[in-house]
Amino acid sequence: MQHSSAQRGSHQHIRGVSRRRKAAAAGGITGVVLLAAALLWQQSPAFAATPVGLGTATSYSVLAGTTVTNTCPTTLQGDVGVSPGTAITGFPPGLSGGATHRADAVALQAQSDVTIAYDNAAGQPLTTSVSGDLVGRTLTEGVYRSTSSLALSGQLTLDGQGNPNSVFVFQVASTLITASASSIILTNSAQACNVFWQVGSSATLGTASQFKGTILALTSITVETGARVEGRALARNGQVSLDTNVFTHSACTTTPTTSAPAVTETATATETATPTATATQTAGATTTATATATTTQSPSPTGTATTTPGPGVTESTASVSAVPLADTGGGRNQGTNVDTASGHSSGPAAFGAIVAGLGVATAIVFAARPVTGRHRGSQE
Repeated sequence: MQHSSAQRGSHQHIRGVSRRRKAAAAGGITGVVLLAAALLWQQSPAFAATPVGLGTATSYSVLAGTTVTNTCPTTLQGDVGVSPGTAITGFPPGLSGGATHRADAVALQAQSDVTIAYDNAAGQPLTTSVSGDLVGRTLTEGVYRSTSSLALSGQLTLDGQGNPNSVFVFQVASTLITASASSIILTNSAQACNVFWQVGSSATLGTASQFKGTILALTSITVETGARVEGRALARNGQVSLDTNVFTHSACTTTPTTSAPAVTETATATETATPTATATQTAGATTTATATATTTQSPSPTGTATTTPGPGVTESTASVSAVPLADTGGGRNQGTNVDTASGHSSGPAAFGAIVAGLGVATAIVFAARPVTGRHRGSQE
């Protein structure tokens, strides 16, 4: 009986150890899976914005569906056009650096390309939701969606984070309205050519405001007195109204730019010492010795130090310039130094860290169970 009981106890002990080992293995695998999922979550960013191709509309500063009207001397760098409408008024006194197209085949094609661009911008996957007023915010590249209207009553900063290819797409379901004297600042290599505003209704740019990017409006665009636009005003179905405005646009660059000029401080001392010794001895017992030492020290703004310790030997140190330690912004923010703290929330990163912690804890707990089991077994 005692032998049979011992056998049963041994079998139960073996089965218990086996179960604990299986549970530990399963727990370890679960922990590894959770940890891997957390790492992937943290490393996989939200959907990034992609450039919106404008096709033949790229050459336009202003394009409308019904009419283009202008008051006072507006200056456009690119083309101005309208289609299917035919009316363009106010040029002159407005000036266009490109061509003028009224309901011709070129304007028709440009409008077709605007429709494609509008749909492209509207269909990009969301990065972050926004609403209300964007004033005071600093945003990095991404797709920003507002389910209603969007406003800007002051300064908005778009931070390229040193990447000249960073793209910003704003999806506005209703109206876009910027206040008088409001501004958009581009910093850390962000470029206006990579900023797109898809507006589901109409856009209004306030008096003396500074706007960056291409507006793709379903209906109309009003640019009030003195507003400056680095980009384009492209309206699909309505009019574009101008009043003493300046429109510029340029091709994207691929090299990071800085907005603040470099400050160079150089202090240079040039010192030259040339000792020369010549000894000549002839058969007539005549000895001539000549020693010459010349020292010259002069400050100059070129930062060069040269020392000649002996004949034919020269040591030179190149000039040293003090430059800014950090990039202060993109080339289109007119020298504005902006503190560009990220405006994104840390939700995904925090969630990833929590999942990673759970995974590690799970692996540790289940890995410890066989040790505990063996300890209990030895006590039994």
